[in-house]
Amino acid sequence: MVHQVLYRALVSTRWLAESVRTGKLGPSLRVLDASWYSPGTRNARKEYLERHVPGASFFDIEECRDTASPYEMMLPSEASFADYVGRLGISNHTHVVVYDGDNLGSFYAPRVWWMFRVFGHRTVSVLNGGFRNWLKEGHPVTSELSHPEPAIFKATLDRSLLKTYEQVLENLESKRFRLVDSRSQGRYLGTEPEPDAVGLDSGHIRGSVNMPFMDFLTEDGFEKSPEELRALFQDKKVDLSQPLIATCRKGVTACHIALAAYLCGKPDVAVYDGSWSEWFRRAPPETRVSQGKGGKA
Repeated sequence: MVHQVLYRALVSTRWLAESVRTGKLGPSLRVLDASWYSPGTRNARKEYLERHVPGASFFDIEECRDTASPYEMMLPSEASFADYVGRLGISNHTHVVVYDGDNLGSFYAPRVWWMFRVFGHRTVSVLNGGFRNWLKEGHPVTSELSHPEPAIFKATLDRSLLKTYEQVLENLESKRFRLVDSRSQGRYLGTEPEPDAVGLDSGHIRGSVNMPFMDFLTEDGFEKSPEELRALFQDKKVDLSQPLIATCRKGVTACHIALAAYLCGKPDVAVYDGSWSEWFRRAPPETRVSQGKGGKA
């Protein structure tokens, strides 16, 4: 295998603060606030308008998705993604830094990191520690909106980083990929309900292994070290030298698995975009495993 030099997936709050202080933000460096919260909890756009990293634009994941799909948070088309990020002043030559305001330190930012990568953009990083630690460390915030000059972004879908329902179904027989589910243990087992879900029981895809994404983060909200991450994969007998597919409920926290593996030197983890939201509604009952009511286990 040809050794690939990986772009830094994480940048520190100190590095970003220095970039802001020295006026580095512009066409070559853009910052995105990708916060999203369950309806009725926090209002991501309102919080962004009140305070955000100076120069940051709001990346609305509700807008930048396939709104025609019956499933949650599915990828938009190449043209839609290119148009959306172009309006945020992002070109193919821009280093993009993504953060969110979740109390965990990071929740939706890895999804946007993966979205850029799946559309062919490699110069993208997650702010390690998120907005939570940006505030805690006393870095500047503003309510001033950024108005970046629109840019031209060309999106090219990298199908190696994306898996469809049909491909995951085929994989149950071929077992070419190891399937890893990033949801909490209770939701994976089917003993806890899926939050804010109507008509969606919990459980998992037959043959998948559970690695809750929160285990990748420290109590302070930072990504664990590559050594700690490798140990987590080893504990679950997930071989990072073999092909992996990451899944969750709607293809969001699955991207934490892709990010953790990337930090361990594995950049090729594919994400099943439809994840459990699609699988539960489409797959044969015998492929759905649950210890809950009506489960197949």
